[in-house]
Amino acid sequence: MAKGSQGRKDHSKVKIGLVMGLFALALTGLWARAGWVQLHEGEALLSKASKQSHAAEFEYGERGRIFDRNGQMLATSVEAKSIYARPFEIENIDVAADTLSRSLNVSRSKIYKRLKSKKKFVWIKRQVTDRESLAVTGADMKGVRLVSEFSRIYPNGHLAGQTIGFVNIDGRGLEGIERVYNERMKPGKAEFVVRRDAKGQRLYLDAQGREMDINGLDVRLTIDTHIQHAAEQALAKSIAKYDARAGIVLVVDVDSGDILAMANQPFFNPNAVRSSKATQRRLRALTDIYEPGSTLKPLLFAAALEEKVIERDTLIDCENGKWKVARKTIRDTHPEKWLPAHKVLRYSSNIGSAKIGMDLGAGVYHDYLTKLGFGEKTNIGLPGESRGILMQPNKWTSVDLAAISFGQGIGTTALQMAKAYLCLANGGVTKELNLVNLPEPDRKNTAVRVFSPETAATVLDMMKDVVHEDGTGRSARIPGITMAGKTGTAQKAAKGGYGDQYLSSFVALVPAEAPELLVITMIDEPQKANYGSMVAAPVCREITVRTLAYYGKLSETLDSSVAENIHVDELINEPMAESMTAPKARPMTDKVPNITGLPVRRALELLVKKGIVPVLKGQGMTVKGQQPKAGQPWPEDNMEGGANDVFILWLS
Repeated sequence: MAKGSQGRKDHSKVKIGLVMGLFALALTGLWARAGWVQLHEGEALLSKASKQSHAAEFEYGERGRIFDRNGQMLATSVEAKSIYARPFEIENIDVAADTLSRSLNVSRSKIYKRLKSKKKFVWIKRQVTDRESLAVTGADMKGVRLVSEFSRIYPNGHLAGQTIGFVNIDGRGLEGIERVYNERMKPGKAEFVVRRDAKGQRLYLDAQGREMDINGLDVRLTIDTHIQHAAEQALAKSIAKYDARAGIVLVVDVDSGDILAMANQPFFNPNAVRSSKATQRRLRALTDIYEPGSTLKPLLFAAALEEKVIERDTLIDCENGKWKVARKTIRDTHPEKWLPAHKVLRYSSNIGSAKIGMDLGAGVYHDYLTKLGFGEKTNIGLPGESRGILMQPNKWTSVDLAAISFGQGIGTTALQMAKAYLCLANGGVTKELNLVNLPEPDRKNTAVRVFSPETAATVLDMMKDVVHEDGTGRSARIPGITMAGKTGTAQKAAKGGYGDQYLSSFVALVPAEAPELLVITMIDEPQKANYGSMVAAPVCREITVRTLAYYGKLSETLDSSVAENIHVDELINEPMAESMTAPKARPMTDKVPNITGLPVRRALELLVKKGIVPVLKGQGMTVKGQQPKAGQPWPEDNMEGGANDVFILWLS
């Protein structure tokens, strides 16, 4: 029995060894496979996995904003959603094209063509509505995504529309300030990596590219929205009254050369570029060339005084209103015989001015006109500026010299006239016009003395007589306020000579002795009257009154009849009239008011006055939501910090 048991072999050790061998073989195989995958296929598999779970996405920064001199918003950007696709990720192009076509109201063939593209990225629709955005999000299509962009909005509508300009759908400035300062204002683009689960839902995103500042820089103009509004309103009123073709108003601060208002009629609303015409978008103050007519005469008188050709009381024979020069007859509206020089200007005698010009001489007169900036761009910085028309003096005939002496035969822009008069107002020294609010060291300094201070003062005194009770500019008079002015009624050139249309203009300098304000008005082709004294002078008067009221500089002796149809109290408290139907403005209290329902322009105006520039979300022109809500403390009053430190407006 014992012997039989000893004869039987024990295989347990062999079995254990065999199992261990099999495990060792399996582990060796796994290690070999892992090593092969890691060393030989790892990079390819990692790339494949990354494509399935990671995606490179991007976001755009916000374009720089445009402000007026006081921080009032003129142009800003509103967040909007745009839809794009990565065609290689689309699983079923037919289904995706059908869904997107229904959701976005875009033709199926157009979307299908884009989804079949070999490109890695294609736009489906830019700047969609909230409803379209929700529809695409709800469809949950793989390879179709939304990205935040910024659409441009101009809260004040047509206010200074031609000056500000506009951008295209890609946010590139095409005209005006938007074009000139495009490189400064244009935003950057940040790319970052998003990790998604199997359904394509975002899990997290890294910080790559998101720490950089991708927003564009702001631009501040010299324009004052209150004065710009007053200028546009007065201009529109005159054009409607006289059924005129177009008009221009310039308001300039004499001390700085800053343009406070540059109004152009017809108006242009940059929010509605597609429905606008080229004639509306044209910035007439710098593109359109006019014969200035009698508004050029004060500059002639300044040159003649400087050259000692005349003195203030030099007698000039005005030929009883009719005088021939080389077979051309020059006529005066008000016939006079002998007049002292200052009355030649007061009554705007063409004959007297022509005789002064002939005594001065073509070469000398041309030199003065050139020094004043005629025939050259003002270099204000906006595109499309004209040089005007100024012939070389060796080509002037006696008729040319006579005509240019009273403002015909020469072509100028409104900006050139403003720069020339700025020289007179500045004591005879030229000064550059400014449209962008730059620090003093960055401003151009090309000052040249053209006239002596005595000459400039004498001409201003003579221009004061123009606004005298019997002067041509008496309709611009403001009792209690001294004004130097000059009317202009220039017959417009037509085929073969001059036609029956006129440019009516008026230039005002206030106060006359040491001007602080320059106002130029030009009304093109008025139909019911054509004299500058009737058509343009009242516009200057209204703008001057409203500007002085805004600055609190109206004289205490001001006659109450001056502000006819102008309510000064309302002007000071609420100078910006609504340009669209809106609820009545809420008062600014110590708590956040309810501003829902207001036009975005009005909401921005109220908040900027409080020192707050809100974040705008959504598309539209009306506020549909706000944060903080009405009744909460203003963001600056929240001491704890956090989300409430930002004022957000949702637009509809």
